Amino acid sequence: MSHTFYNSLDTACKSPFGAIPAGQAVTFNLTVPEDLGYVDPHLVLTKDRENPVHYRMEFTGQTPRVNHFTLTVTPTTSGLYFYHFDLYTDFRRIYRTPGGEGVLSWTEGPEWQLTVYEPSFKTPGWLKNGTMYQIFPDRFCEGKPNKEMPFADRIYRADKTGEPYFWPTEQDEGYLNMDYYGGDFAGIQKKLPYLRDLGVTCIYLNPIFEAHANHRYNTADYLKADPLLGTNEEFSALCLAAAREGIRIILDGVFSHTGSDSRYFNREGRYGPGGAYRDRNSPYRSWYDFDSGYPCGYCSWWGFETLPEVQEDSPSYVDFICGKGGVIDTWLNLGASGFRLDVADELPDDFIEKIRTAVKSHGDDKLLLGEVWEDATTKEAFGQRRTYLRGRGLDAVMNYPFRNAALDYLHGGDVAAVADALMQICENYPAPALDCAMNFLSTHDTERAITAIAGEPCNGRDRCWQSKRCIPADKMDDAVRKLLLGYAMIFTLPGVPCVYYGDEIAMQGYRDPFNRAFFDWNSTEQRLRGPIKTLAALRRSCDAFDGGRLEIVRAEGDVLHYRRVGKTQTAEIILNRGPHLLAEEAFGKNTEVNPGGFTVLVEDNEPEHVGYFSVY
Repeated sequence: MSHTFYNSLDTACKSPFGAIPAGQAVTFNLTVPEDLGYVDPHLVLTKDRENPVHYRMEFTGQTPRVNHFTLTVTPTTSGLYFYHFDLYTDFRRIYRTPGGEGVLSWTEGPEWQLTVYEPSFKTPGWLKNGTMYQIFPDRFCEGKPNKEMPFADRIYRADKTGEPYFWPTEQDEGYLNMDYYGGDFAGIQKKLPYLRDLGVTCIYLNPIFEAHANHRYNTADYLKADPLLGTNEEFSALCLAAAREGIRIILDGVFSHTGSDSRYFNREGRYGPGGAYRDRNSPYRSWYDFDSGYPCGYCSWWGFETLPEVQEDSPSYVDFICGKGGVIDTWLNLGASGFRLDVADELPDDFIEKIRTAVKSHGDDKLLLGEVWEDATTKEAFGQRRTYLRGRGLDAVMNYPFRNAALDYLHGGDVAAVADALMQICENYPAPALDCAMNFLSTHDTERAITAIAGEPCNGRDRCWQSKRCIPADKMDDAVRKLLLGYAMIFTLPGVPCVYYGDEIAMQGYRDPFNRAFFDWNSTEQRLRGPIKTLAALRRSCDAFDGGRLEIVRAEGDVLHYRRVGKTQTAEIILNRGPHLLAEEAFGKNTEVNPGGFTVLVEDNEPEHVGYFSVY
């Protein structure tokens, strides 16, 4: 039988669990079998890109055939630390294996990670047991029908059931991203009771600033709402109406590039004679990098000529985004509750820190999320380890690793590997960030969840293949059940669940623009809305989902059973993706979990309180 030297997930081995604030003592306990002979264990702790420090561990006694060692260390500065154990005899060391488990090795191996964050790091409390809802503004609801197009080059889609145009491409003066269904602020406001009823407490809006594409990631005017959506005053009215329903609104901030067709760059001349492209003396000239070495004469985002990159170290640009009367200031004053930063990896850390200062100057309750596709604590970009999740930059990030884990689980992946992926994020992320992490199955950048779960894999096929392709009708029951299982996961894991508009009615679609169809308000699909509403209510009523720790109970076969432990309540979540009825015992109660189903049981932590349980 193998011996457990150390397991970072077990507080008997490492206390406290996971990331720690600077100045917090952390204790490591190691057990070594007597039959390994003489050992002199050291903790080898390396701060990122610095030299390792060896700490000799203290012998604390024996239990039968096992020697015990301990060490307490107090990191004083925030940063990323990595560690392993060196037994100091016969070149033996202990490295990490999946599940946080230590293994004896004579060669190099994976180290454990210890994230140390700023002690002052706090994130908004209002979000933590809430539910987010992501809206692609042009495609949600048209409150003012048959509007005049504010610009002649826009194509109005009166038929809301039609598939978004995907040809020709932009490069050929085509229709891609030029068709508008007319979704607007008035439409969102009209549907606020629907969202409240679903359990939504926060709306995340894709870009709303004036721009000349339906996705609006090519900003034309940062200080003005796109006229097809409405006016700045109408946005402010929407925020007020949402607040009355207990809903906050956060915006998409696209600060790494603008549109070439913008008042700042103005390559196309829509905004008169000025702009950085046309006027060397333009006040915006310093925002951009003009050089004949670039194919189009200026630095552009990923080579797209229509998206000139901004230089985030330009003092006038920083002041425009972060200063008094600037972009952040303007929209938070109009009623927004925060921002999600597009491509946060491509923004310098010091720029993100300035954005944080601007956001938080409106109150600690204002939110700053970032788009990051990997583990945000270890992310490297442009040769730099990113520091934005340590308390001086972002509050939290989009939790793509949880999405990947959920899809792996639903696709039949190894359940132990899924559990390990979940626990690694919980172990690496500072608690304030983890509590606000945005958990989702779909976004405007991914296939819709039901398509990703049950559709034929796209495997890089072109838009013609993706167009109008749907899950066969005889497979929809199973697809909806799996989608619900996925949402049960993201609603009950640490972080905040986010429903992408239309997922609750099982809307389908491959990559953009097919994942951005107009919401089908005539849909009769009811199988998801009820459970999502129930899960949202459960999150609000049970404190286990408000920062409660995650523990894996069982991860084998088709079963993923985990618990969330809060201050006063504990929730057991049992997922069964398999074809057979599952009998599971939790809280001493025998629970049956249907094939492809899930159960959530909640009980008060104090034994004298009467427990209760719920099955979904």
